[in-house]
Amino acid sequence: MWCVGELGVEYHRHDLGHRFGGLDTDAFRQLNPNRTIPVIQDDDHPPLWETGAILRYLANAYGNQAFWPRDTARQAEVDKWAEWAKINIAMTFTVPVFWQVVRTPKAEQDQHANKHAVAALEHKLALADAQLSEGAFLCGADLTLADIQLGHILYRYYDIDISRAELPNLRRYYKMLADRPAYQTHVMISYDELRAP
Repeated sequence: MWCVGELGVEYHRHDLGHRFGGLDTDAFRQLNPNRTIPVIQDDDHPPLWETGAILRYLANAYGNQAFWPRDTARQAEVDKWAEWAKINIAMTFTVPVFWQVVRTPKAEQDQHANKHAVAALEHKLALADAQLSEGAFLCGADLTLADIQLGHILYRYYDIDISRAELPNLRRYYKMLADRPAYQTHVMISYDELRAP
């Protein structure tokens, strides 16, 4: 949704999954046989599922040269960092850090494991911090698809109750993202319902 917002694409959103339900219906199965979100359907095109495929479709269909370069080498650079963020950051954050710190009751948390998971995540985030020393965004002066893949994780990373490494370029980058209206609307949303009691 942040990508849709940044690109200014008109949309109609359907909330499904978690407390909304609806993933087990026949209608949804026809959209995505995996019965997972996200899914998009643009006009009469077949439905798309899987975040990376959806983001690349939106970038190709609606992104300008700065967001998704048409030059093959430049596009591959953006795609490299997008894939890196999806594999190395999202997967290293969501279950090992976020689920353990936010979704697991405090009494059941393994603090040693949490500290180790945060250290592993920040080892990867240090690569982004170094990359961001060279430009405002992950791939230079402009927001790209790579920033969508990395930036959405940072709201929760900076919001949860953990000790964090300095990473000054990453913090500057996050503050810049947090000033963007589309980020505020689609990323900086409450996740209180996910918190363990």
